[in-house]
Parts: sequence; structure tokens; C-alpha cells
Amino acid sequence: MASSGHHPPFDHTDGLRMQAPALSAPINNAGLIAFIRCCIVIGSLLLIWLTFEPFANLQNTSLTEIATGQLATTYITFGSLALLAVALCASDSLPALRSLGTPVNIAFVAWMLINIVASHLPGLSLQRFTLTASVTALAFMIPLLPSSRAQLNLCLAISAGLLLAICYLGLLLIPDYAIHSIRDAVEANLDGDWRGAFSHKNIAAPVMAILIYLGLYLIRTELTVAGILITAAAVIFMLNSGGKSSTGFCVAILLLVQIVSRVRGFAMKCAICFAPLLLMNVLAVGSAISPALAGIVATLPIDTTFTGRTGIWEFALTGFFGRPIFGYGYGAFWNNPANQTTIGSAFEWATDASHSHNGYLELALSIGFPGLMLALAALLYMPLRDYQRIQDGDQNQPLAHFLLTVWLFGIYLSTMETFLLDKQNPIWFLFVIAVAGLHYLSRFRLKPDARDDRIAAQTSA
Repeated sequence: MASSGHHPPFDHTDGLRMQAPALSAPINNAGLIAFIRCCIVIGSLLLIWLTFEPFANLQNTSLTEIATGQLATTYITFGSLALLAVALCASDSLPALRSLGTPVNIAFVAWMLINIVASHLPGLSLQRFTLTASVTALAFMIPLLPSSRAQLNLCLAISAGLLLAICYLGLLLIPDYAIHSIRDAVEANLDGDWRGAFSHKNIAAPVMAILIYLGLYLIRTELTVAGILITAAAVIFMLNSGGKSSTGFCVAILLLVQIVSRVRGFAMKCAICFAPLLLMNVLAVGSAISPALAGIVATLPIDTTFTGRTGIWEFALTGFFGRPIFGYGYGAFWNNPANQTTIGSAFEWATDASHSHNGYLELALSIGFPGLMLALAALLYMPLRDYQRIQDGDQNQPLAHFLLTVWLFGIYLSTMETFLLDKQNPIWFLFVIAVAGLHYLSRFRLKPDARDDRIAAQTSA
């Protein structure tokens, strides 16, 4: 029987039936609303991936000026999308929205506000945090907008298929704008690396890795053929992008997630997920300031400079030790030459760097050690706890497995790249969707099919 309106994908927690407002034309209006919600999901993903300037001309030295001119458009667009998505989800998924008000999340947001006030550039920090908050809110709404698991899968498959088609068409039709070239204004050494519609191969490669995970998940659903095509296309693109970190982590995480998903105890899950992560950060970032750790790294069959990152890490650590509590302010350090100059003349080259090439070090540098600890609680500990609750309830395992894979990939990629809390960064957006999905799945039952209009009680407290 046709429903009277759009039904949320996650069922209510206290057994009370959630209903959308009555509509004068039930079938037509319900279908229109569902279509609009799916368009928001697909449109948001494509906007995040393609930006307002896909296939950027990297031979153009005035790219910074172009980006600045698009600032107002970016803020207005993402702010409007976030408000629209929240309003739609509040109409039928209010319990899910309320569940986001956890003590850890509230404490983290409170610290971010304190950090903005204490920032060296409070105006800039507030401006950038506004965009990050809008994008993050939009990402948290993505799992709630489709009416069922099947509809969510379809939206993700369509988005991924369109992105891959656009990227491959770029390679064929405008290769100078889809492949790094020796004629690029910066990083001419990346000549030949595929980037597709993205501005850099270090963005393209991680996104392709996540699309591989998506394809492997879709193969296990009703969209098997789409999953196979997405996986194959993403693998080929990633291998040609030259993204060494993403390629290595992509394979390693597929192995790691198999172990994590088979372990029942939460303490053991934490050890398996976080011990290697801690070791990698200590050896990598620590080697920049510790001769002993540098000696250990020298014995490993890897580039001891981590492709030139050690110098940046040394500079960032020096800056962190100068302001360990409040940091320099969200998004304010690398854009303030005064901060960099006071650290020491030995790092004059660092004015060309735009981030720390390590997500955790970047958080410590910008929002201080307390902010880093709260971020770790919200983005590392809580998602794994949520997965444990999902596993204990034995529900939605394929989707939960996919979300866990994306989350693990993100926390390990952060040892080499900076995307955590990075405004409209595509990797951050996908990472937040995974965090949000694990949060909702641990508290609500996801409908498998849009034709099932039954509202059931929450399966776990």
C-alpha cells in the first residue's frame, strides 16, 4: 500500500510511530519529496567531488584569485544545502538528529568555539569553521535523506557512476586538465599522474579508494553489476593516479577490516585498530625530531623523509610546542606569516606549505592538545564503539562493514594527509558520512526496502 509521505530510513527509538505531515496528494507528493531528497544526496556528493571548477587548469598561476572569487558562492551553496537537508530530516528523523547530541560531540563543539575566540586570527577561524560546520552537517544528513537502504545504495551508485564517467571523459577529451603535466605551475614532478576532475592526485586517489570500497559493498547488494563496474573503474584510476599512500592503505585496510569484523571484544578491537595507528604516527612524525626514532625508520625499506614530509612535521611540531593548549586557531596557522616567522628562520621555506601532511598533528597545531583529544574521542573512539554495538545487535552487517572500512581508511590516511575538519574536502565529507552512518546504525534499525513501511522499535538502547 502506498505510504502517506516520505518515511525515514532509520526507525524510531522509543517505539512511537514517526509520521511525515499529511499531504493533500499522497502518492505524487511522497514521490516528489523522495526524489528531491535523493537529488540532494547525489547533488551534494557531486558538488563536493567536482567543486565549482572541475578540471582546474593547474598551469594557471592565478588559481588562488579564482578560488577567492568563489568564496561567497561556496558558503551560500553549502549553507543552503545543509539547512534544507536538516529541515527535511527534522520532519521525519528528529530522534536521529537528537541522538547526535552526545556529551563528546557537545564538548568538542564547545571547545571549537573556545578555540575560535582564542585564535590568532579569530575572524578567519570563524569564517572557515562556518563552512566546515555546514559541510559536516550536510554529511551527517546524507544517511538520513534516502527512505531505505536500497534507496541509499542507489544514490551512492549513481553518484559514483557519474563521477567516474566525468573523470574518464576528462581523460579522453581534455587530458591536459585531467592529468598532471610538466607544464603545471607547481609540482611539475607529478607529470603523468591522473587526477580527473579533481585539483590534485592526492585527492583523486583517496576518493577512488573509497569508491573501490563502495563498489565491493554494492556487489553484495541488489546492485551487483554496478558494484563490479565501479570497483573496476576506480581501481584502474587509482593505480594511474600515483597515490602511493592511498594505494597502500587501500589494500591494507581491506585486510585489517576482515580481522576487526571477526573480533567480538571491544578492547581487542581497539588494540587492533589503534595500536598500529599510534605506532605509525610515533615513527613517522616522531622521526622528524627524535634521532633515535629516525634511526629506527632508517632501517625500514621506505623513504625515510616520507616523500619530504619530515621537514614539514618538524616545523609543525615546533609550532605546536609553542602553543600546546589552544593552538593557533582553527585554520589560522598556515595563513598567518607572523606565526611562522616567530618559530624560527630555519624554516623559511615553510611559508610555502599549506598544511601539516598529518591530520592529527594539524589538529594539535590548530585547536590545541585538548581539542585533539576531543577530536580523537569523537572521530576515532566513538565510531568504533558504535560498530561494536552494531555487531552486538547483528544488524545491517554489509552496510556497517562498508562504513567501517571507509572509517578505518580515513583514520590511517590521516597519518600522511590532512583532511580532518578540512572544510569541503571530499575525503572529509566521505569520512563524516561513514562516522554518521555508524552512529545511526548503532541506535536505529535501517529499513531494507522502501516498500516496507513498517515502523519498528529501536533494536539497541
